Amino acid sequence: MAVMDQFTIVTDPVAHSVAFSALFAVLPLLTLFILLGVLRMKAWLAGLIALAVALIVAVAVYSMPVGQALLSASEGAAFGFFPILWIVLNAIWVYNLTVASGHFDVLRRSMERVSPDMRIQAIIVAFCFGALLEALAGFGTPVAVTVVMLMALGFPPIRAAAVALIANTAPVAFGALATPIVTLGTVTSGAADDPRLNVDTLGAMVGRQTPLLAVVVPLVLVAVIDGRRGIRQTWPAALVAGVVFALGQFVASNYISVPLTDIIAALLAAAAVVLLLRIWQPVESPNLHAEPPAESDPTASRRAASGSAGPGPAGSGPTASSRAASGSAAPGPAGSGPAGSGPAGSGPAGSGPVASAGSADAAESGPIGFSRISPGSAGPGPAASGPPASGRAASGSAAPAAAGSGPAGSTEVDSARKATVGGGGAATVTRRDGAAEVARAYAPYLIIIVIFSVANIGAVKAALAKAPWSVSFAWPGLDVLGTNGKPLASTTFTLGWLSAAGTLMILAGILTALVLRIGPGRAFKAYLHTYAELRHAIVTVMAVLALAYVLNQSGQTNTLGEFLAAAGGVFIFLSSILGWIGVAVTGSDTSANALFGALQVETAARAGLDPVLLAAANSSGGVLGKMVSPQNLAIAASAVGMAGREGDIFRKVVGWSLLLLLVMCVLVTLQGTPVLSWMVP
Repeated sequence: MAVMDQFTIVTDPVAHSVAFSALFAVLPLLTLFILLGVLRMKAWLAGLIALAVALIVAVAVYSMPVGQALLSASEGAAFGFFPILWIVLNAIWVYNLTVASGHFDVLRRSMERVSPDMRIQAIIVAFCFGALLEALAGFGTPVAVTVVMLMALGFPPIRAAAVALIANTAPVAFGALATPIVTLGTVTSGAADDPRLNVDTLGAMVGRQTPLLAVVVPLVLVAVIDGRRGIRQTWPAALVAGVVFALGQFVASNYISVPLTDIIAALLAAAAVVLLLRIWQPVESPNLHAEPPAESDPTASRRAASGSAGPGPAGSGPTASSRAASGSAAPGPAGSGPAGSGPAGSGPAGSGPVASAGSADAAESGPIGFSRISPGSAGPGPAASGPPASGRAASGSAAPAAAGSGPAGSTEVDSARKATVGGGGAATVTRRDGAAEVARAYAPYLIIIVIFSVANIGAVKAALAKAPWSVSFAWPGLDVLGTNGKPLASTTFTLGWLSAAGTLMILAGILTALVLRIGPGRAFKAYLHTYAELRHAIVTVMAVLALAYVLNQSGQTNTLGEFLAAAGGVFIFLSSILGWIGVAVTGSDTSANALFGALQVETAARAGLDPVLLAAANSSGGVLGKMVSPQNLAIAASAVGMAGREGDIFRKVVGWSLLLLLVMCVLVTLQGTPVLSWMVP
């Protein structure tokens, strides 16, 4: 057999049996899952090993010529970099520019000051602001950042971790400018002839599933924070945030722009809550700084003192940071915090373009290998305050900014609160940012919205899809035919270099640097640093996409699809669970879509189900696996200074993950019946 011969896919290469062939086809996926989930191997290495297994199976079992197998892997790796990593790298660069200029902290403080009630602060910070971070950076950034912000606001460590993880669900499918949907559209378009398998239609379908989660998640957050009392007293804010976010997500994904979905939804939800709080406030703002019984003394009763809490005794609070929101509890003595916390003050805010990702372990604990990039400060106040900063996944974020370290135009005033520091009374200082600085802090997101909105105007979009702005070509040397004898659509590579979301993000980054007054040299340094921080992620994503392409173009995915099709109509209920498993193991909705997107479509075609519905279900069900993935649990535990207690956090969130997954399974099943089939585009 020549190494470059044309290859035709077969689904039953082993004894002409689909079942026996499936035993070999599943080996690369099992390898990846065992290496990641059981052996806890570094994601980039696990991806490369799984790719090697897929190549061996393709050549030895499916008789794919060696040259064709390698070319298939090379096309997948190329797609992994462009457009997938091209989006992620440039989006995180824009985020890093806001960190470098100090305007990330300005944005954070503007949200923290909305209400003194910790339950509402959680909705604003974890749900709304977390969704904004997910929209721009994704890949674990929201958890790493918001968990530290919640700690700075006084949330107990494990509760802060649980809240951040649960909040990071509804926005995930559209994270990093809809990178998971872009991946899903690419890997599924070559698996079936359905013209609806594209980014716009798949994004619209997901936008008719995840909004249901968005309505529920804020209510779940206040339930986790304060039980039934929290729901009873703050349901108006939770419902407004959830409903507005859901409507924004639906409208944006279906009628405006799939990549802009989370940005639009997050900003609308935050604005709606702010407006609501002008005419409504909870009847009380209880002190929720103390650990609940499950987190501290099992026999202790929950304290629910209303009003603003005064300074507690030594060690009574999880952090000693001054609260950024007026009326929140004053901190305890300097240095109080969770056991094992390192000294605060590991560096001034904004000391570099990107904060260090901490220890090597923390850097490798990100979803599917993404090292974490977090802001230069967790909150304002004296250098001795803040959550622990001992090489956590969000290291560098625990050290609050020193006076005057923020962007030009920020001022500091004494708040009405007093804190006992070192045994003496001293005024707690909180930063008050000028209106111009707050406007600059929001400017990057508005710039992105404008650029993407212009690029999605019909005439502009059509023009950018033509040469020379977009070029399509057959991948050199790759010659693969499907089971129908026709060339696979996936062997054609499209290079939309100007219309690509990553290219538009570079333009947004340049304008952001101008607005935030960041010089060219500093902006370029931040850009290079972004690549350095994500070096392992680059290898991981390219390896996983190479793996997906080999699985799809060698016929292994076809075999699994034909095998699973035997489940018939029952598979529609299982499709969301398959996505959940993929994200729970890899920690990434993008990776789960790359691995299982084509499989969902193949199975749908053979079982007589709607391929768009099942492909979308893979992504929508997958978002609920993110809160229980080992990688994201490690990020949250490291950020709160409780590495090794991932099991405690897991027990806090797993019930909610499974309950919401059941809801999604039921929704998808109903969308596959006449009851809700009208929801499928």
